[in-house]
Amino acid sequence: MHIGHRIKEVMKQKNVSAVWMSQQIACERTNIYNIFARKDINTELLQKFSIILHHDFFEELSKDTFSN
Repeated sequence: MHIGHRIKEVMKQKNVSAVWMSQQIACERTNIYNIFARKDINTELLQKFSIILHHDFFEELSKDTFSN
C-alpha cells in the first residue's frame, strides 16, 4: 500500500482539503502534498491523520501486510 496515496484518497472521501489538514497538524500546506508522495510515513504522523480523519490507517496497513 502506498500510504501517501491512501491518505489523499481518504481526505477526498471525507471532503477535506490540504489547507484544512495542514491547519490541523500545524504544518505548511506543501508538506501535506509531500506526504501524498510518500510510500511510508512516521507512525506518530500517521496516528495524527488517523485521529483527525477518523480513519484507521493502521488497520488497513496490517490487513495489507498480512493478507499476502
